[in-house]
Amino acid sequence: MKTALDPRRLLIGASAPVLALLFAVAVTSVVLATAGKDVWLTWQTLLQPQDFRRALVLTINQGTYIFLSALAVAIGFRMNLFNIGVDGQYRMGAFAGAVVGGAVTLPTGIHVVVIILVSMVVSALWAGIAGLLKVTRGVSEVISTIMLNAIATSLIAYMLRRVQVPVAGSNNIGTKPIPGSGRVPGLGLVPGTPAEIYGLVFLAIAAGIAYHVLLNRTRFGFDLRATGRSSTAAVASGVDVKRMVVVAMLISGAAAGLVGMPILLGEAYSYSITFPAGLGFTGIAVALLGRNSPIGMALAALLFGYLNVAANPLQILANVSTEVVAIIQGLILLSVVVAYEVVRRYRIAAEQRRVAREVQEDPVDSDGSGPSPAEVRA
Repeated sequence: MKTALDPRRLLIGASAPVLALLFAVAVTSVVLATAGKDVWLTWQTLLQPQDFRRALVLTINQGTYIFLSALAVAIGFRMNLFNIGVDGQYRMGAFAGAVVGGAVTLPTGIHVVVIILVSMVVSALWAGIAGLLKVTRGVSEVISTIMLNAIATSLIAYMLRRVQVPVAGSNNIGTKPIPGSGRVPGLGLVPGTPAEIYGLVFLAIAAGIAYHVLLNRTRFGFDLRATGRSSTAAVASGVDVKRMVVVAMLISGAAAGLVGMPILLGEAYSYSITFPAGLGFTGIAVALLGRNSPIGMALAALLFGYLNVAANPLQILANVSTEVVAIIQGLILLSVVVAYEVVRRYRIAAEQRRVAREVQEDPVDSDGSGPSPAEVRA
């Protein structure tokens, strides 16, 4: 009997991302050499930051909201839904949360909760539009969420003009600043640097645990995964597929509403025209790289966060364009698809060989009985 923990299967599973990283490093080195850059200096700068403690804090901070973005994407992926609209959803939620947070005065703690809930609700409703279009009109969620991203960008720009206040010391405009009761202080967990980790890093950890429990320990999670594998089989077992599509998009959107919270409540304190965009697309890459696993996505988010942090030192110290980081990230994503396919085929071939060996060692007649003693002696 096989044990629940199979070291061989774990080794095979871990080999895919390792192969992908090695392939990405090799191809990036070729690109750098072709461009006439110092390959060794580039990797030395990338892997040995001058201020490691500050780089660690910034990596955790970036990894926090990238991980939340990946969670939002992964919820859809587990049901075979491609929620490409996380980018627009989290920006809509963050804008709404910033407007409400700056307009009300509440006790500390309650103020933060209200802002987060507003952001989640608005993001969920924005994602729910794509879900309703899919179940009522058959519109692909890929098309509808991409279009909703564009609409969200224009809608936020219009509404920001209506509620704008000048940002001191710049030509930037933003929402009314959130008062102190709605802010989440940073955590000085890394000694030797004034940089602080976002206080909402624990929100990301809680979201990852909730994601795991929801999908793997509840009936709803089972129905969601079953629908993603085969909607026909899910219908046969009594699952309302249309309802599951809408609910899955709502939950994915609600998770997207958390993406902008670490930045809004821990750093920016208002939504302005410089609020980070594009995190939804980074989340897609991280969800794919992490194979929709909370731990896998967390590690991938930290990797992407570190690469983003290393972009500026690369340009300053190694005279390498920041676009090289985008090349590395793209190569990692591309190579991981190839690596997982190679590993999948190897696993299938290994399983076939194992079954063949077991059949040879324990032959069974067509009537279900084993070989007779005479046959064994022969």
